Amino acid sequence: MYDLVIKGAEVADGTGAPLRTADVAVKDGRISEVGKLNGGAKESVDGDGLVLAPGIVDVHTHYDAQLTWDSNATPSPSMGVTTVVVGNCGFSIAPCPPDCRDLIARNLAEVEGMSLTALRSGTNWDFESFDEYLALLRRKGVTPNVAAFIGHSAVRTMVMGPEASERAAREDEVAEMRDLVRGGIDAGAIGFSTSTSINHYGDGGVPMPSRLAEESEMRSLVGVLGEKGRGVFQLTVGPSMTSEVMESLAHDNNCPVFQTAALYNEAFPERAPQMVSDSAAAQARGNQLWAQVSCQSLSMDFALTAAFPMQSLDSWRPLINVDNESFERQIRDAEFRRRFRHDLDVPQKGKLFFGDWSNVEVAMAARPENQSLEGLNIEQVAERQGKDPIDAFFDLSADEGLETVFTAGLMNSNEDEVEKLMQEPGSLISLSDAGAHLRYLCDAAYGLHLLGHWVRERGSFDLADAIRRLTSLPADLYRITDRGRIAPGAHADLLLFDPATVTRGPLRRAFDLPGGESRLTRDSEGVHGVWVNGQHVFDGKDYVAATPPGVVIDRFDA
Repeated sequence: MYDLVIKGAEVADGTGAPLRTADVAVKDGRISEVGKLNGGAKESVDGDGLVLAPGIVDVHTHYDAQLTWDSNATPSPSMGVTTVVVGNCGFSIAPCPPDCRDLIARNLAEVEGMSLTALRSGTNWDFESFDEYLALLRRKGVTPNVAAFIGHSAVRTMVMGPEASERAAREDEVAEMRDLVRGGIDAGAIGFSTSTSINHYGDGGVPMPSRLAEESEMRSLVGVLGEKGRGVFQLTVGPSMTSEVMESLAHDNNCPVFQTAALYNEAFPERAPQMVSDSAAAQARGNQLWAQVSCQSLSMDFALTAAFPMQSLDSWRPLINVDNESFERQIRDAEFRRRFRHDLDVPQKGKLFFGDWSNVEVAMAARPENQSLEGLNIEQVAERQGKDPIDAFFDLSADEGLETVFTAGLMNSNEDEVEKLMQEPGSLISLSDAGAHLRYLCDAAYGLHLLGHWVRERGSFDLADAIRRLTSLPADLYRITDRGRIAPGAHADLLLFDPATVTRGPLRRAFDLPGGESRLTRDSEGVHGVWVNGQHVFDGKDYVAATPPGVVIDRFDA
């Protein structure tokens, strides 16, 4: 007798093959048979009119801390995600000795837009080494399957402490870091991750530790993957990391290299296409270089005290982590506004916001008399008030005690260009950033957005191919065994959905983080069921697993 049979669904097996009507049987956590089945089952689900696909494999998340208090990794499983990869960009929370815990938390809160209160009150720090972190997740249980990078900034912080964000490492320190990375790979890390992005700042506006690494340090640490003959390398790209260097790392270590993030930017329209074409060219030469792209526009909700879009500007740096009184005084200052205007007018590496005030809207006014401004962009507000847009922007926030919430559209909003990026052979659709930037956004539903918007509404992808891009392709590239496919013997990670209605729900604010802190989240639409290792975890409305059925994945294909 089977444990589960899903009957009569349109089955997308994850390979890109045409959908076919079939029954799918599950036994002992794996797919047992696919076809017309007559055997009995402990549980039977009617899939008529629905599509059954492998669960989504989300390779770019930041649930490292959240998983220590939230086994479900909400909201990802409700979005059809059955496997998550954590520790991206070098921002793992392990390894971490006790005297570095608060520094790691403060840096993470700043660079990934997380609540420091939630991190301090919710994170379970019952570990120091990377293998102890994985053991903690196993003890607590995880609803989605979890694979974890060992992150460069965490490794650097463990070896160098606060000086990790101040200077280059000595030779003996690099050797110690190399030992830690080696230990992480031996313990079951999926690979090594880092960031050279000049937008990645930690507590107090200091660079995240990995940004201080010289090329020799980077090569030494990535070299562990070549030494071990397994593992993937992910990096968020800054000016110091060229495509030639990335390709050489892939070649020298015979490992996949994933560069983040190829987002279309109207101010630099050639940049993202170049990343993708460089990756395709490297692949043609036999080297495994991929560019991570997003199917969603990069837009953020923010108040000025946590204005991630502005933090790359030189004039904004003194405002990071100051008290509200000092913050308000500075943004009212004419000299500050002059410097801010100058930053918008001149080229600056890593700049996210370029002064297009038509793309910044008032999302939520704090005072009743200003609610008529909600939904207006700053150009419209300025015109109504007879002000310069910069003055209108700062005056509104200062007058409302810095509580005004704005929405900024930053990148990836030109859908014709985004479609080109996604369809290039050098690209991998991912970049949910799930678990991060909770103050500003929730992109955990990227897979549902691909299926609803890009497949059904826009017709940019065939449904079977879109599912392949969300399932077997990332699983194969990240060397995750027996997942991302519906085939006998594969792990039974499954997503049942209605192709006519599947999509991401609207953003909403939930006050469900530790310490009562808030975050932006979404609900799924058109999802009828999600299974992890054959266990029902989400029924379209609620989480339903009695115990978390996911596994901490620590063995990967070479």
